Amino acid sequence: MSDKELPVLYFDGVCKLCNASVQFVIRRDKQQQFRFASLQSAAGAAIIHQYKAQYHTLPDSIILQQGGRLYTKSGAALRTLQLLGGVYKLAAIGFIFPRFIRDGVYNLIAGNRYKWFGKTDSCMVPSPDVQSRFLD
Repeated sequence: MSDKELPVLYFDGVCKLCNASVQFVIRRDKQQQFRFASLQSAAGAAIIHQYKAQYHTLPDSIILQQGGRLYTKSGAALRTLQLLGGVYKLAAIGFIFPRFIRDGVYNLIAGNRYKWFGKTDSCMVPSPDVQSRFLD
């Protein structure tokens, strides 16, 4: 897979749920295919600009970019699990539900993530063994 095809997961760097989700992906990404960037980083600012131009709104918590395509909300979460492979490929079953239902559940969780899971004062600092997988 070329660097342009590698999936990049953009996440809310101050969200505890988002940080835990990134750690979940890192631990299960045996092929080390995923790259990561917080939405608060320079790379995140660039994707926010692209997202805003494409969707005419701001992202809420995660965006998955793969091969020039942007996956958002529940699509980003389900596609991320699919790419992890193994048992996580079963997440594709979630795509049978209409987007408005999937994204409705996603929006409920994303809208309450700080209240339910908390917020940090600063973005996660990646450990040295995974730092090369973070865009900045």
